[in-house]
Amino acid sequence: MTEQQLIKVGMADLNIASGGEALKTTGLGSCVGLTLYDSVAKVGGMAHVMLPSSEIARESRINAAKYADTALPQLIERMEEAGARKARMVAKMAGGAQMFAFSGGADSLRIGPRNVETCTAILADLGIPILAQDTGGNYGRTIELDSTSGTLSIRSVQHGIKEL
Repeated sequence: MTEQQLIKVGMADLNIASGGEALKTTGLGSCVGLTLYDSVAKVGGMAHVMLPSSEIARESRINAAKYADTALPQLIERMEEAGARKARMVAKMAGGAQMFAFSGGADSLRIGPRNVETCTAILADLGIPILAQDTGGNYGRTIELDSTSGTLSIRSVQHGIKEL
């Protein structure tokens, strides 16, 4: 029995896995854990997206993995360098919760739903289908993507373990 190598993806981070490795990120609240998978090349990718658009960045040099609009192109590029093809990629995502209730409903406070909306729109523009998602709610999640099967495991305290 071999132990599967686990690659951790931090907040505002992204990485790829192949050859039976797995990707894992923890602490998804309003952040979105976006995964891409090419079943032919058996290459997976994961981005822990914190915010929807780099247009709201205040820093002069941005961390591309932090924003949906910059993380997705970078993740696709890294996966293609590892042998994946964009035309074969499918997406799964989790997170995007609204962790706190705010009165007034200002759009700037809807970070989780805006992250999901932006990721969905970008994937549609890129022609990458979303096979499954577990988004919304008001609870945290930990996710793990298996590069052998493309299975996305989602763990939460309130809702147990799901596999997409």
